Amino acid sequence: MEATAADAASSPHAAVARWKSDFSRVFQHYLDRSTPHPLGRWLGTLAVAAVYVLRVYFVQGFYIVSYGLGIYLLNLLIGFLSPMVDPEVEALDGPSLPTRGSDEFKPFIRRLPEFKFWYAITKAFLVAFVMTFFSIFDVPVFWPILVFYWIVLFVLTMRRQIMHMIKYKYVPFNIGKQKYGGKKASPSGGLSRD
Repeated sequence: MEATAADAASSPHAAVARWKSDFSRVFQHYLDRSTPHPLGRWLGTLAVAAVYVLRVYFVQGFYIVSYGLGIYLLNLLIGFLSPMVDPEVEALDGPSLPTRGSDEFKPFIRRLPEFKFWYAITKAFLVAFVMTFFSIFDVPVFWPILVFYWIVLFVLTMRRQIMHMIKYKYVPFNIGKQKYGGKKASPSGGLSRD
């Protein structure tokens, strides 16, 4: 009798744990499938951001939530634009990024990879959207001051980041895949009789 009572008491916990495990597995499956499709992922995030902006616009509130979201996005952007190893710290051990033409090429590796950057932004917009349904987060503020302060913070932060990029000569963007001039195909369709 005691064994069946223990099984009955643990079965709701086991069912919740099983459901959580199944949901986590399915979610990770779809997350993994979205990895090679950056354009689709970013368009989805843009749609989520548009829904959030419309929600804030029509409710006419939640400016503190939006300000916090903006600060968080700025923090993510700095991580996305920064190298994994800070050249200022590595200057003591030796240069990490090439500074002369004779230096070894080392690719730019971000502190925050693109996929994690996208995932964090999407989660942030979803959390902020959910927060707009709770009136406790709707603190009355004079929103133009928040917008002005955020713009000043953005300009100062980006100025510092750009000066860092110029000082250590790195560019955090690569446009397209680098192409090399390899062998050209022979006129006979690439097959030779030799």
